[in-house]
Amino acid sequence: MRNFDGVTLVPLGGPGPEDVLIDPEGRVYAGLQDGRIVRVAGAGAPVETVARVPGRPLGLEFLGDGELLVCASDAGLLAVSLQTQQVRTLTDQVDGRPLMAVNNAAVADDGTIYFTDSSTRYRVPQWRADLVQRTRSGRLFRRDPDGGVTELLGGLEFANGVALARDESYVAVAETGTCRLHRVWLTGDLAGRSELFVDPLIGYPDNISLGSDGLIWIAVASPKMAQLAKVQALPAALRTVVTMVPARLQPKGDRTVGVVAVDDSGQVVHEFRGGIDGFFFLTAVRERDGRLWLGSLEGSAIGTLDTTPG
Repeated sequence: MRNFDGVTLVPLGGPGPEDVLIDPEGRVYAGLQDGRIVRVAGAGAPVETVARVPGRPLGLEFLGDGELLVCASDAGLLAVSLQTQQVRTLTDQVDGRPLMAVNNAAVADDGTIYFTDSSTRYRVPQWRADLVQRTRSGRLFRRDPDGGVTELLGGLEFANGVALARDESYVAVAETGTCRLHRVWLTGDLAGRSELFVDPLIGYPDNISLGSDGLIWIAVASPKMAQLAKVQALPAALRTVVTMVPARLQPKGDRTVGVVAVDDSGQVVHEFRGGIDGFFFLTAVRERDGRLWLGSLEGSAIGTLDTTPG
């Protein structure tokens, strides 16, 4: 296990860069709370606004040539042209029911999109309520290139990050409420079957991503909280009362965050844990050639860390 010594913060001029995405030129994209998609080339570089979307942009991926895929929470799954800034809706409902919490996605080589809807009862800003109530309503979906949408896995306690294996043999999904990852096999004799992939994790997983090293990188927003487990054990009526308490008055975890990288067998290859000055609630990690880029739901900067030997 390593600590986060050497993290550089890159201010973005707005709150909530929940996910980060790296293009072939090494530029970093993030979606902010006000709907802007911004891009920056690194520390000290100017921050560009490249698009603006409805809803709250969360997970980001590249979709074909010149387009971004944006998980825009209750606005649905969007595609955004980086040239014209035109926004088109790919999916905002399934079986006639609106999607409430589109959170994260991964895109296959053929354009198939795997994405999560975290909850059918609570929107993303009410994520604490979903964890307390244990709605188990999170879902992992597949959107085919022709627009058809299929549920691959349901009953998840706040479905979150999504990542495809390098060979696209499986798709992994983070289940925040249980501190674990599942995977659904896409090819071979096990195609269509799901199984636990990483269990348990060191804390609550958020976004996950495939690194340039072929590993699945996992952002851990905070360590496990004993207070949450106690609240979850209360009768339903009392848990409902807890959800009505303003967020500022609810128990807060410490500012310890984590990053874990696992191989295709689910074994931990890298682990970072600790505090980062000026940065907390880590919700995203991307690895590119030994460098990590970090996102935060509540901060106003992204972080970057060189993990190669000095």
